[in-house]
Amino acid sequence: MENLRHIPVDVLEQTLTEWGEPKFRIKQIKDWIWVKNIGSIEEMSNISKELRAKLHELFYIPKVSIDHSQYSEDGTVKSRFRLHDDRFVEGVLIPTDKRMTACVSSQVGCSLSCKFCATGYMKRMRNLDWDEIVDEVTLIDSLAQQTYNKKLTNIVFMGMGEPLLNYKNMMQAIERITSPEGLGMSPRRITVSTAGVSKMIRQLGDDGVKFKLALSLHAANDAKRNEIMPINESNDLKTLIEALNYFYQKTKSEITLEYILFSEFNDSLEDAAELVKVYRQIPADLVNIIEYNPIEMADFKKPNEAVTDRFMDYLSKNRVNARLRRSRGKDIDAACGQLANVEQTNL
Repeated sequence: MENLRHIPVDVLEQTLTEWGEPKFRIKQIKDWIWVKNIGSIEEMSNISKELRAKLHELFYIPKVSIDHSQYSEDGTVKSRFRLHDDRFVEGVLIPTDKRMTACVSSQVGCSLSCKFCATGYMKRMRNLDWDEIVDEVTLIDSLAQQTYNKKLTNIVFMGMGEPLLNYKNMMQAIERITSPEGLGMSPRRITVSTAGVSKMIRQLGDDGVKFKLALSLHAANDAKRNEIMPINESNDLKTLIEALNYFYQKTKSEITLEYILFSEFNDSLEDAAELVKVYRQIPADLVNIIEYNPIEMADFKKPNEAVTDRFMDYLSKNRVNARLRRSRGKDIDAACGQLANVEQTNL
Protein backbone atom coordinates (compact mmCIF):
# COMPACT_ATOMS: atom_id res chain seq x y z
CA MET A 1 0.00 0.00 0.00
CA GLU A 2 1.10 3.55 -0.72
CA ASN A 3 0.81 6.72 1.31
CA LEU A 4 -2.14 8.56 -0.25
CA ARG A 5 -0.55 11.93 0.53
CA HIS A 6 2.50 11.00 -1.55
CA ILE A 7 0.53 10.18 -4.72
CA PRO A 8 0.87 12.91 -7.40
CA VAL A 9 -2.45 14.55 -8.22
CA ASP A 10 -2.27 13.55 -11.90
CA VAL A 11 -1.69 9.89 -10.99
CA LEU A 12 -4.61 9.90 -8.56
CA GLU A 13 -6.80 11.68 -11.10
CA GLN A 14 -5.96 9.04 -13.73
CA THR A 15 -6.81 6.26 -11.27
CA LEU A 16 -10.16 7.85 -10.43
CA THR A 17 -10.95 8.39 -14.11
CA GLU A 18 -10.27 4.72 -14.82
CA TRP A 19 -12.73 3.91 -12.05
CA GLY A 20 -15.35 6.14 -13.71
CA GLU A 21 -15.29 8.80 -11.00
CA PRO A 22 -15.96 12.51 -11.75
CA LYS A 23 -13.07 15.00 -11.58
CA PHE A 24 -14.45 16.84 -8.55
CA ARG A 25 -13.55 13.80 -6.46
CA ILE A 26 -9.93 14.96 -6.55
CA LYS A 27 -10.81 18.22 -4.77
CA GLN A 28 -12.90 16.34 -2.21
CA ILE A 29 -10.05 13.98 -1.42
CA LYS A 30 -7.49 16.81 -1.21
CA ASP A 31 -9.79 18.73 1.16
CA TRP A 32 -10.13 15.72 3.43
CA ILE A 33 -6.39 15.16 3.51
CA TRP A 34 -5.02 18.71 3.78
CA VAL A 35 -7.86 20.92 5.05
CA LYS A 36 -9.67 18.56 7.41
CA ASN A 37 -6.49 16.60 8.20
CA ILE A 38 -8.16 13.22 8.48
CA GLY A 39 -6.25 10.14 9.61
CA SER A 40 -8.08 7.48 7.62
CA ILE A 41 -9.88 7.01 4.31
CA GLU A 42 -12.99 5.87 6.20
CA GLU A 43 -13.48 9.46 7.43
CA MET A 44 -14.24 10.75 3.89
CA SER A 45 -17.97 10.90 4.59
CA ASN A 46 -19.06 12.61 1.34
CA ILE A 47 -17.47 9.85 -0.76
CA SER A 48 -19.29 6.60 -1.45
CA LYS A 49 -18.49 3.48 0.55
CA GLU A 50 -17.58 1.73 -2.69
CA LEU A 51 -14.96 4.34 -3.62
CA ARG A 52 -13.61 4.39 -0.08
CA ALA A 53 -13.21 0.62 -0.24
CA LYS A 54 -11.29 0.86 -3.52
CA LEU A 55 -9.02 3.58 -2.15
CA HIS A 56 -8.45 1.56 1.02
CA GLU A 57 -7.19 -1.41 -1.02
CA LEU A 58 -4.38 0.71 -2.54
CA PHE A 59 -3.65 3.55 -0.12
CA TYR A 60 -3.36 4.51 3.53
CA ILE A 61 -2.87 7.78 5.47
CA PRO A 62 -0.07 7.56 8.08
CA LYS A 63 -0.98 10.39 10.43
CA VAL A 64 1.17 11.89 13.17
CA SER A 65 -0.52 12.29 16.56
CA ILE A 66 0.30 14.03 19.83
CA ASP A 67 1.36 11.40 22.34
CA HIS A 68 1.75 13.84 25.22
CA SER A 69 2.16 17.59 25.85
CA GLN A 70 3.83 19.48 28.69
CA TYR A 71 3.16 23.08 29.66
CA SER A 72 5.93 25.31 30.96
CA GLU A 73 5.50 28.05 33.54
CA ASP A 74 6.50 30.54 30.82
CA GLY A 75 3.77 29.34 28.45
CA THR A 76 5.93 27.14 26.24
CA VAL A 77 4.31 23.86 25.20
CA LYS A 78 6.42 20.80 24.36
CA SER A 79 4.75 17.89 22.57
CA ARG A 80 5.93 14.39 21.89
CA PHE A 81 4.62 13.25 18.50
CA ARG A 82 3.95 9.60 17.74
CA LEU A 83 4.77 8.61 14.15
CA HIS A 84 3.06 5.84 12.20
CA ASP A 85 5.87 3.37 13.04
CA ASP A 86 5.60 4.15 16.77
CA ARG A 87 8.75 6.24 16.85
CA PHE A 88 8.70 9.66 18.48
CA VAL A 89 9.94 13.19 17.87
CA GLU A 90 9.44 16.35 19.90
CA GLY A 91 8.27 19.79 18.86
CA VAL A 92 7.70 23.01 20.76
CA LEU A 93 5.23 25.90 20.68
CA ILE A 94 6.93 29.12 21.80
CA PRO A 95 4.47 31.94 22.49
CA THR A 96 5.35 35.62 22.89
CA ASP A 97 3.25 38.77 22.78
CA LYS A 98 3.91 39.21 19.07
CA ARG A 99 4.63 35.70 17.81
CA MET A 100 3.50 32.10 17.92
CA THR A 101 6.52 30.05 16.87
CA ALA A 102 6.67 26.32 16.13
CA CYS A 103 10.02 24.61 16.64
CA VAL A 104 9.88 21.41 14.58
CA SER A 105 12.02 18.29 14.14
CA SER A 106 13.22 16.87 10.83
CA GLN A 107 14.77 13.54 11.89
CA VAL A 108 14.21 10.82 14.48
CA GLY A 109 17.46 11.27 16.38
CA CYS A 110 20.55 12.82 14.81
CA SER A 111 23.83 11.65 13.30
CA LEU A 112 25.95 14.74 14.04
CA SER A 113 26.77 14.05 17.71
CA CYS A 114 27.11 17.67 18.87
CA LYS A 115 28.43 17.40 22.43
CA PHE A 116 26.09 19.96 24.01
CA CYS A 117 22.83 18.73 22.46
CA ALA A 118 20.65 15.99 23.94
CA THR A 119 19.53 14.83 20.50
CA GLY A 120 23.19 14.47 19.51
CA TYR A 121 23.54 11.59 21.97
CA MET A 122 20.81 9.65 20.18
CA LYS A 123 21.19 7.40 17.17
CA ARG A 124 19.58 8.70 13.99
CA MET A 125 16.80 6.23 13.27
CA ARG A 126 15.34 7.79 10.12
CA ASN A 127 14.34 10.97 8.33
CA LEU A 128 10.85 12.35 8.71
CA ASP A 129 8.77 12.27 5.54
CA TRP A 130 7.64 15.66 4.30
CA ASP A 131 4.02 15.04 5.26
CA GLU A 132 5.09 14.10 8.80
CA ILE A 133 6.82 17.48 9.11
CA VAL A 134 3.64 19.16 7.85
CA ASP A 135 1.64 17.22 10.46
CA GLU A 136 3.98 18.50 13.19
CA VAL A 137 3.36 22.08 12.11
CA THR A 138 -0.40 21.56 11.78
CA LEU A 139 -0.66 20.00 15.23
CA ILE A 140 1.37 22.79 16.85
CA ASP A 141 -0.81 25.33 15.03
CA SER A 142 -3.89 23.64 16.53
CA LEU A 143 -2.26 23.81 19.98
CA ALA A 144 -1.62 27.54 19.49
CA GLN A 145 -5.24 28.15 18.59
CA GLN A 146 -6.59 25.98 21.41
CA THR A 147 -4.26 27.37 24.07
CA TYR A 148 -3.84 31.01 23.02
CA ASN A 149 -6.56 31.54 20.41
CA LYS A 150 -3.82 32.55 17.95
CA LYS A 151 -2.45 30.94 14.79
CA LEU A 152 1.20 30.21 14.16
CA THR A 153 3.19 33.16 12.89
CA ASN A 154 6.65 31.58 12.57
CA ILE A 155 8.33 28.20 12.10
CA VAL A 156 11.90 27.29 12.98
CA PHE A 157 13.56 24.03 11.96
CA MET A 158 15.55 23.86 15.18
CA GLY A 159 14.19 20.68 16.73
CA MET A 160 15.62 17.18 16.51
CA GLY A 161 17.89 16.34 13.59
CA GLU A 162 19.80 18.20 10.88
CA PRO A 163 17.31 19.61 8.32
CA LEU A 164 19.87 19.81 5.51
CA LEU A 165 20.52 16.07 5.81
CA ASN A 166 16.82 15.56 5.09
CA TYR A 167 16.86 18.08 2.29
CA LYS A 168 14.18 16.79 -0.07
CA ASN A 169 11.57 16.21 2.63
CA MET A 170 12.35 19.53 4.32
CA MET A 171 11.94 21.42 1.05
CA GLN A 172 8.72 19.63 0.14
CA ALA A 173 7.29 20.28 3.60
CA ILE A 174 8.06 24.00 3.32
CA GLU A 175 6.49 24.05 -0.14
CA ARG A 176 3.27 22.61 1.32
CA ILE A 177 3.35 24.88 4.42
CA THR A 178 3.73 28.01 2.29
CA SER A 179 1.17 27.01 -0.35
CA PRO A 180 -2.41 28.34 -0.29
CA GLU A 181 -3.54 24.73 0.13
CA GLY A 182 -1.39 24.45 3.27
CA LEU A 183 -0.96 27.14 5.94
CA GLY A 184 -0.23 29.82 3.38
CA MET A 185 2.67 31.04 5.51
CA SER A 186 5.22 33.42 4.05
CA PRO A 187 8.63 31.73 3.61
CA ARG A 188 10.13 34.82 5.26
CA ARG A 189 8.56 33.58 8.49
CA ILE A 190 10.41 30.26 8.28
CA THR A 191 13.98 29.72 9.50
CA VAL A 192 16.02 26.61 8.78
CA SER A 193 18.89 26.00 11.20
CA THR A 194 21.93 23.95 10.24
CA ALA A 195 24.99 22.72 12.12
CA GLY A 196 26.91 23.52 8.94
CA VAL A 197 26.53 21.29 5.87
CA SER A 198 28.39 23.40 3.31
CA LYS A 199 27.33 21.45 0.22
CA MET A 200 23.65 21.74 1.08
CA ILE A 201 23.93 25.42 2.03
CA ARG A 202 25.15 25.96 -1.51
CA GLN A 203 22.24 23.85 -2.77
CA LEU A 204 19.83 26.16 -0.96
CA GLY A 205 21.41 29.01 -2.89
CA ASP A 206 21.06 27.20 -6.21
CA ASP A 207 17.42 26.47 -5.39
CA GLY A 208 16.80 30.16 -4.70
CA VAL A 209 15.00 29.62 -1.40
CA LYS A 210 13.10 32.48 0.20
CA PHE A 211 13.22 31.32 3.82
CA LYS A 212 15.84 32.41 6.37
CA LEU A 213 18.95 30.44 7.30
CA ALA A 214 20.60 30.09 10.71
CA LEU A 215 24.05 28.63 11.30
CA SER A 216 24.72 26.94 14.64
CA LEU A 217 28.23 28.30 15.09
CA HIS A 218 28.93 27.98 18.84
CA ALA A 219 32.70 28.37 18.42
CA ALA A 220 34.58 30.78 16.16
CA ASN A 221 37.73 28.75 15.56
CA ASP A 222 38.14 25.30 14.08
CA ALA A 223 39.88 23.71 17.05
CA LYS A 224 37.07 24.47 19.49
CA ARG A 225 34.34 23.81 16.94
CA ASN A 226 35.87 20.39 16.14
CA GLU A 227 35.76 19.61 19.85
CA ILE A 228 32.04 20.19 20.30
CA MET A 229 30.73 19.72 16.74
CA PRO A 230 32.35 16.81 14.84
CA ILE A 231 30.73 18.00 11.59
CA ASN A 232 33.30 20.84 11.54
CA GLU A 233 36.05 18.34 10.70
CA SER A 234 34.54 17.97 7.21
CA ASN A 235 32.92 21.43 7.04
CA ASP A 236 35.46 23.83 8.51
CA LEU A 237 34.86 27.53 9.05
CA LYS A 238 36.52 28.63 5.81
CA THR A 239 34.29 26.29 3.81
CA LEU A 240 31.20 27.39 5.73
CA ILE A 241 31.97 31.08 5.27
CA GLU A 242 32.34 30.56 1.52
CA ALA A 243 29.08 28.58 1.38
CA LEU A 244 27.14 31.22 3.36
CA ASN A 245 28.39 33.99 1.10
CA TYR A 246 27.36 31.92 -1.94
CA PHE A 247 23.91 31.37 -0.38
CA TYR A 248 23.42 35.08 0.25
CA GLN A 249 24.66 36.03 -3.21
CA LYS A 250 22.04 33.72 -4.75
CA THR A 251 19.08 34.40 -2.45
CA LYS A 252 19.57 37.65 -0.51
CA SER A 253 17.80 35.80 2.32
CA GLU A 254 18.60 36.61 5.94
CA ILE A 255 21.38 34.73 7.75
CA THR A 256 21.60 34.44 11.54
CA LEU A 257 24.50 33.08 13.55
CA GLU A 258 23.65 31.06 16.67
CA TYR A 259 26.24 31.02 19.47
CA ILE A 260 25.68 29.20 22.77
CA LEU A 261 27.86 30.48 25.60
CA PHE A 262 29.68 27.74 27.55
CA SER A 263 31.45 28.69 30.76
CA GLU A 264 35.25 28.76 30.39
CA PHE A 265 35.10 27.32 26.89
CA ASN A 266 33.92 29.96 24.41
CA ASP A 267 32.98 32.92 26.63
CA SER A 268 36.26 34.88 26.91
CA LEU A 269 37.02 38.20 25.25
CA GLU A 270 39.40 36.30 22.95
CA ASP A 271 36.47 34.14 21.88
CA ALA A 272 34.38 37.26 21.36
CA ALA A 273 37.12 38.73 19.15
CA GLU A 274 37.18 35.58 17.03
CA LEU A 275 33.40 35.74 16.72
CA VAL A 276 33.68 39.32 15.48
CA LYS A 277 36.16 38.21 12.81
CA VAL A 278 33.80 35.49 11.58
CA TYR A 279 30.83 37.85 11.68
CA ARG A 280 32.62 40.34 9.45
CA GLN A 281 33.18 37.68 6.80
CA ILE A 282 29.51 36.68 6.58
CA PRO A 283 26.51 38.78 5.46
CA ALA A 284 24.73 37.95 8.73
CA ASP A 285 21.86 40.12 9.97
CA LEU A 286 22.08 38.98 13.55
CA VAL A 287 24.06 36.97 16.08
CA ASN A 288 21.89 35.19 18.63
CA ILE A 289 23.85 34.66 21.85
CA ILE A 290 22.06 31.78 23.56
CA GLU A 291 21.91 30.74 27.19
CA TYR A 292 23.21 27.21 27.66
CA ASN A 293 20.60 24.73 28.85
CA PRO A 294 22.14 21.86 30.86
CA ILE A 295 21.67 18.22 29.85
CA GLU A 296 22.61 15.13 31.85
CA MET A 297 25.01 13.79 29.22
CA ALA A 298 27.33 16.82 29.11
CA ASP A 299 29.44 18.73 31.63
CA PHE A 300 29.06 22.19 30.11
CA LYS A 301 27.91 25.03 32.33
CA LYS A 302 26.28 28.38 31.75
CA PRO A 303 28.57 31.38 32.41
CA ASN A 304 27.57 33.84 35.12
CA GLU A 305 25.84 37.09 34.24
CA ALA A 306 29.00 39.21 34.58
CA VAL A 307 30.84 37.09 31.98
CA THR A 308 27.81 37.12 29.69
CA ASP A 309 27.44 40.89 30.00
CA ARG A 310 31.16 41.40 29.27
CA PHE A 311 30.87 39.21 26.16
CA MET A 312 27.79 41.06 24.92
CA ASP A 313 29.39 44.44 25.63
CA TYR A 314 32.44 43.51 23.56
CA LEU A 315 30.22 42.56 20.63
CA SER A 316 28.28 45.81 20.93
CA LYS A 317 31.44 47.92 21.00
CA ASN A 318 32.59 46.17 17.83
CA ARG A 319 29.33 46.92 16.03
CA VAL A 320 28.03 43.36 15.99
CA ASN A 321 24.24 43.16 15.86
CA ALA A 322 23.91 40.69 18.72
CA ARG A 323 20.96 39.69 20.88
CA LEU A 324 20.97 37.67 24.07
CA ARG A 325 18.28 35.05 23.65
CA ARG A 326 16.71 33.93 26.91
CA SER A 327 15.74 30.28 26.91
CA ARG A 328 12.11 29.25 27.06
CA GLY A 329 10.66 26.04 28.45
CA LYS A 330 13.68 25.03 30.53
CA ASP A 331 11.49 23.57 33.26
CA ILE A 332 10.08 20.98 30.83
CA ASP A 333 13.33 20.33 28.91
CA ALA A 334 11.97 22.17 25.89
CA ALA A 335 14.75 24.74 25.53
CA CYS A 336 17.48 24.86 22.90
CA GLY A 337 19.49 21.61 22.90
CA GLN A 338 17.23 19.78 25.33
CA LEU A 339 14.93 17.85 22.98
CA ALA A 340 15.80 14.21 23.53
CA ASN A 341 12.72 12.14 22.68
CA VAL A 342 13.32 9.57 25.41
CA GLU A 343 10.94 6.89 24.21
CA GLN A 344 11.26 4.74 27.32
CA THR A 345 10.32 7.54 29.70
CA ASN A 346 6.80 8.75 30.33
CA LEU A 347 6.63 12.51 29.98
